[in-house]
Amino acid sequence: MEVFKGQNILSFVKELPNDEACKAYLAKIKWQDGFKCMKCDHTKGCEKAGYRYHCYGCNHVESATANTLFHKVKFGLQKAFCVVFEMSTSTKSVSSIQMGKRFDIRQGTAWYFMQKVRKSMKSSQKYPLTEIVHVDEFTVGGKEEGKQGRSYDSKKKKAVIAVELNVKHQIKRVYVKSIDDYSAKSLTPIFEEHISPSAKIVTDKWRGYAPLKKSYDIEQKLSNNGRNFKELHVVIMQLKSWLRAIPTHVSKWHVQSYFDEFCFRINRSQFKQSVFHKTIERMVIAKPVYHKDVKQRLSV
Repeated sequence: MEVFKGQNILSFVKELPNDEACKAYLAKIKWQDGFKCMKCDHTKGCEKAGYRYHCYGCNHVESATANTLFHKVKFGLQKAFCVVFEMSTSTKSVSSIQMGKRFDIRQGTAWYFMQKVRKSMKSSQKYPLTEIVHVDEFTVGGKEEGKQGRSYDSKKKKAVIAVELNVKHQIKRVYVKSIDDYSAKSLTPIFEEHISPSAKIVTDKWRGYAPLKKSYDIEQKLSNNGRNFKELHVVIMQLKSWLRAIPTHVSKWHVQSYFDEFCFRINRSQFKQSVFHKTIERMVIAKPVYHKDVKQRLSV
């Protein structure tokens, strides 16, 4: 299979010029390790016209998009591929309003499909941070005016961030998780999901981290207005700037999916040549998402 590489939009359109080419690309990814029927798990079948597979076990005919995040895409596969290309290769965020105008898709439809792409960008949690890890909390929207320290404004989205640094203090990987408050209970999931117990973790003096010292190697020191966590705060500023580029409100119900997208992009900043293909692979492996799974009344 010819894997698309790079960030050149003209090369992208040349290699995937229409829906049929995109369907062929999906079919090669979906069945690259052989056919397995989604209905009966039978592994014997034959290819049919239109990039479909006929199962000899139950006679089910399966399309290349079935049981993937491209299932029942209403505006054509090439446009869907273009949306994935924009979201995976561009350095700045693109809103559903902009995406809709760019590809002549209704804004709500564009947002719904973009949520599917973000689902594929969620961390697999298979590769925890293992080196120097700086951890801190922040709010989307900034500090409360006239107040110092952590914001307790219920309208602000609270989050905790973990940034892995190498021995030269260069940023390697980033994970961000939405939280309800700053308690140890709310802070624990990012440690369990993304940080190895062998990592050297550095945080500020917030007491919420103290209970986690039983399971993790945590050093707490004064933040000094962020000077002791320079790299971490650079990433936070990048994330906030990235979210501000979205011209509409991001609800607390969906902010985690935007965090996942940001982390996916930054963690693969050194692999731009293959990031589009990897995103398509993830969308083929992932289970379909339906309207009932997404609270559209709270959408962006």
